[in-house]
Amino acid sequence: MLNWVECNRDEIITVWNLKGKMLYISDAIERLIGINKSELIGSRWYDRMNPEDVNYLSHHLNRNIHKRQKFIINLLHKNGKYISTECKIQKLTDDTSGTSYYIGLLKDITDKRQVEELMIRSEKMSVAGQLAAGVAHEIRNPLTSIKGFMQLLQAGVSRKEEYYNIMLDEIEKMEKITSELLFLSKPVTDDRNEESLNSMIEDIVSLLRPQARMKNIEIVIDNPISDYITCDRSQIKQVLINLVKNAIEAMDTPGEIIVSVVSSETKVVISIMDEGPGIPEDILEKLGEPFFTTKKNGTGLGLLITKQILERHNAVLSIFKNSDRGSTFQLSFPK
Repeated sequence: MLNWVECNRDEIITVWNLKGKMLYISDAIERLIGINKSELIGSRWYDRMNPEDVNYLSHHLNRNIHKRQKFIINLLHKNGKYISTECKIQKLTDDTSGTSYYIGLLKDITDKRQVEELMIRSEKMSVAGQLAAGVAHEIRNPLTSIKGFMQLLQAGVSRKEEYYNIMLDEIEKMEKITSELLFLSKPVTDDRNEESLNSMIEDIVSLLRPQARMKNIEIVIDNPISDYITCDRSQIKQVLINLVKNAIEAMDTPGEIIVSVVSSETKVVISIMDEGPGIPEDILEKLGEPFFTTKKNGTGLGLLITKQILERHNAVLSIFKNSDRGSTFQLSFPK
C-alpha cells in the first residue's frame, strides 16, 4: 500500500470508514473543492459527492471487496459546481483491530472532461449534419415514388391494387425511418439495476426464435452463466434484439446463430455469431454510420442506436469477420 501511495504523490490522499466518515485527507483538497480539510475531517465524505456517483460507488465497492478500483467521481465545490475527479480506491482491513476503511487517491480531471465533452458535442453536430442529409435522401425517394404512382392513378391506370401496395410499402419505409429518428432524439432516461444476463438473453431468444425458424435458423445459447451487470434492462435488451435480428437477416441459408457469454474479473463479454456471408473488411469501419447499411431495406440507424446505448453503459462493440464464414458481434461490459 505504501508503494501505491508513493507512486501517486501528485494525487490527493483520502481515507474514510465504511460509514463514509472522513478520517484523513491531504491539504491539497482545498485547491480542488475550495474547502479546508479541517472542515471535512469527521464529516460524511459521501455528502460531497454527486448522489448518482455515491450509489454507483457503493454498489461496486461492495461487490469487489479488497480489489483496487478506479472511478470517476464528481465532488461538490464550495461554489456549488461539481468538479470531475478520477479516484483510485482500495479497501483495507487492519490486522490488529479488524477495522476496515477505504483509501482513495484523487486526481482533478475537470479540464480533460471538458475537452472530451467539447469533442462529443462536435461529433454530435457532425452526426446531426449527416442525419439531416440522410433523412432528406431517404424520405425523398419514397415520396417521389408515391407521387409518381398517384399521378398514374389520377390518369386512370388499371393496375390500381398493385400501385396501392407499392405506395403502402413506401409509407412503411418512411414510418420506420421516423420511428428510429425519434428513438435517437428523445431524452435518455436510465433506469439502471443489477440485471441477470441469462434472463435478458433468454427473453430476446424466445422473442426472435419464431422469426429465425421461419428461415430454418436455430438460435443457440452457448455457455449460459449466472452473471449480472448494472444496466438499463430495456436498453440492453434493445441492443440484443437489434444484433440478433441483424444476424437472422444476414443469413440466406439454414444454420445457427450462437449467443455466448464469457466472464472475467474485469468484464463480461456477450458474443453473437452468425453463419451468413460475413462482412467485408472495407465495410466493417463504416458500420454504425447514419444511413449506411448492407441490407436492402435497412436504414443503418439500428446499429447507430446500438452504439449510443453501449456508450452510455461504458460498453464496447467489436465486429469481426469469422475465419470460415459469418460475422461475430461482441459486447464488452465492465464489471
